[in-house]
Amino acid sequence: MKVQDGCDYNCSFCTIPMARGKSRSDSIANVVKSAENIAASGAKEIVLTGINLGDFGKGPDGNAPVSFMNREENFFSLIKELDQIDGIERFRISSIEPNLLTNEIVEFVANSRKFMPHFHIPLQSGSNKVLGMMRRRYKRELYAERVGLIKTLMPHCSIGVDVIVGFPGETETEFKETYDFLHALDISYLHVFTYSERDNTHALSLGPVVPIHTRHERNKALRNLSYMKMQYFEAQHAGQTRKVLFENHNKNGMMEGYTDNYIRVSVPYKTDWENSIIEWAL
Repeated sequence: MKVQDGCDYNCSFCTIPMARGKSRSDSIANVVKSAENIAASGAKEIVLTGINLGDFGKGPDGNAPVSFMNREENFFSLIKELDQIDGIERFRISSIEPNLLTNEIVEFVANSRKFMPHFHIPLQSGSNKVLGMMRRRYKRELYAERVGLIKTLMPHCSIGVDVIVGFPGETETEFKETYDFLHALDISYLHVFTYSERDNTHALSLGPVVPIHTRHERNKALRNLSYMKMQYFEAQHAGQTRKVLFENHNKNGMMEGYTDNYIRVSVPYKTDWENSIIEWAL
């Protein structure tokens, strides 16, 4: 369910602000109504999406935050309201910037009835120098702090990470910084992107340009790391019983679903398990 669009950030590699415009969002009242309609349709899980989801609250015109029940609207107030909706059993936060993922949001999810222990947090680089060239609004120390808090409150929580390799000026040393940083972090999987040039971006003026074959080698290294991270995360939960929401798709006699903490489960297809939450031993 898309609740926010546009972005007011100016990351040096990105054209989204030009394509999507300034950050703006629906009202909490409208989002709650939409969620209630989705619940009435029989859906059990909603994934909250947006271009910069944590920036929710600027209203449909991208102006100053509007109010809801005499309180300023923001992402934290949104998830508190959604947590009260009957009919929806699961909410997930699709992706949220580390500088917008506040302690109160993490603590709320840790104690929530319905928000799943699963975060996807863009990093883009584990090198502070590269983060600066990317014009990101945080340093690696803040990112590590967020991951540490999540894992302290929710050791079972799944954490996904976006990372870009081959950004202009990224040396082998700085790539190794990223690799070692991610290797040491208690995360679950990576979404790895190879940097590609975009017209009208500041990154085009940076250098030196990383050769394409080097970009691909770095991508492969991090994808291999992602595989190892996910294997380790799943092994940590082997033997546990967790709730799985099975999707209503018959794929060659099999069906799939995800645990609360985003471990994929595949089992022989059963019609009565479609769109059902089942206790399952991993």
